[in-house]
Amino acid sequence: MHDPTVLRAIAHPVRTRILGELAAQGSLRAADIARELDIPANQASFHLRQLAKYGLVEEDAAAARDKRDRVWRATSPDGLTVDLGSIERAPGGAAASRVFRGQAAAHAHELVDAAYSDDREPGTHRTVAEHTLRLDEDEARDLAAELTGVLDAWTERTRGRDPRRRTYTVLQLLQPTPR
Repeated sequence: MHDPTVLRAIAHPVRTRILGELAAQGSLRAADIARELDIPANQASFHLRQLAKYGLVEEDAAAARDKRDRVWRATSPDGLTVDLGSIERAPGGAAASRVFRGQAAAHAHELVDAAYSDDREPGTHRTVAEHTLRLDEDEARDLAAELTGVLDAWTERTRGRDPRRRTYTVLQLLQPTPR
């Protein structure tokens, strides 16, 4: 993805969560998303329409019970690849990138804060791991591709609505150690 307007659409935290739920569970109704995100159904519907406007979600007619039933799916079930370099070179791209980066950093902070909090919900698992490696650029790319492959396999294996499961987030950072 390299369109600044689409980047603005996914910079909203609710829309990011919706895309995550669709990736984890597959096709969902607005009411399902509202329940998962603990937001009003009309708010879920609004954000789904915005995501559809930018081509990020579409109706899944095959999953609908009838013609009035609106079921949504991600247009890219494997997730989005954001090319910030291309976006920043487009008109309006630098501003869109700043908004997106700010939202993404805030979301990452929220995840880290939750991982280290004392609030331990029964029946859930949480782990934080930090590994330090010595890699060249090609090895770093290979490691990232390998880790993504493992996560993609798990996503495929567990996608769907199963009441025994809940949505987990894996935050993966691979970068040179900051000085």
